[in-house]
Amino acid sequence: MVDATLRTHRLHDLSHFGLRISVGVLLMVHSLGKFDSGSGGFFSSIGLPSEMAPLIGLLELMGGALLVAGVLTRIAASLVAMEMLIIMVYVKKLQSFSGKNGLELELLIFVVLLTVIVLGPGRISISHLVKKIPRFVQ
Repeated sequence: MVDATLRTHRLHDLSHFGLRISVGVLLMVHSLGKFDSGSGGFFSSIGLPSEMAPLIGLLELMGGALLVAGVLTRIAASLVAMEMLIIMVYVKKLQSFSGKNGLELELLIFVVLLTVIVLGPGRISISHLVKKIPRFVQ
């Protein structure tokens, strides 16, 4: 019988940490453009109120920061994954995988966020250090 010992290996912890850090930093950097005054025009052009730009920017900024820190990762990843799903269906309208209006980046972020939701914050996180946060909230 084969034993599944990969989960306890140090490389697993580092790879999980790398997933969280890369998506978190990507979300934080991407969110900064939504706080500019010109981003409201883009939201208006796709049929959304321009006032939603800073709210979506705040979701991406705080979600990315929580993912990097490893606190409330499942909640943050769930909220941002819902945003990515809405972007793929409503904004990009599932037109093409790559090229103009392609959804390859959003799909990649969505899949990584689903992975974080399933696996949780991992051992290299504030949630693991505190150990008093309930598992379903981590």
